[in-house]
Amino acid sequence: MEAREILRKFKEGEISLEEAEHYFRKQPFEEMDYAKIDTHREIRSGFPEVIYCSGKADTHFERIFRKLYEENGEVLGTRSTQHQYELVKEVSPDVVYDEISHIIKIEKKDKKRIGKIAVCTAGTADIPVAEEAAQVAEYFGSNAVRIYDVGVSGIHRLFSRLEMIQDANCVIAVAGMEGALASVLGGLVDKPVIAVPTSVGYGASMNGLSALLTMINSCANGIAVVNIDNGYGAGYIATQINRMGCRGQETEEV
Repeated sequence: MEAREILRKFKEGEISLEEAEHYFRKQPFEEMDYAKIDTHREIRSGFPEVIYCSGKADTHFERIFRKLYEENGEVLGTRSTQHQYELVKEVSPDVVYDEISHIIKIEKKDKKRIGKIAVCTAGTADIPVAEEAAQVAEYFGSNAVRIYDVGVSGIHRLFSRLEMIQDANCVIAVAGMEGALASVLGGLVDKPVIAVPTSVGYGASMNGLSALLTMINSCANGIAVVNIDNGYGAGYIATQINRMGCRGQETEEV
């Protein structure tokens, strides 16, 4: 829980003073020999720890997953596999595995989502990375609008959804090949654009390096670039921006 949530629960009588003290006094991480679970990450940054599942031993993955679920009542893992889902599906009947984004999660049912993030792809081959970004943003409490297959080879498709994109607090542009979508969007919106190069493309795309270089060298303003195929990083940053955008809107409404 975040510090604000702990204090709110104490104020409203949902937890005792002793329980509130327990949250702030306990060690900021939990030692598991092979891992140190960062139990205070959400208190510090507003985001709980997430599991990068790829490469983890079965026993390590299962125990880390269980521990985070016990700590937070929900858990998110990226780059997971069907096998890892089989390992933890008995933790809770609410465990979900998505074969497209390779995200595994247990999510609180009463979660509120705010604002709007537009997640755009150049083509359908970019959707796995875009889904990672969208689902991460949703897990962290943002509304994500998916606008897929609007690349520059048929730019009229993008213009047909432009109003929805311009209405978002942040735009995620996911593209492989030459990665031009981010530059186009950067010239059409007044909100930050997070460009995500993907490893989609033929030989000279060099597994996403071509798109990465295009996005870094964009002449359009307001574009930030994450690493190749890093949908998670894009969803995280977009949520930070979206939260700030929502706070600004609340101030204006008052």
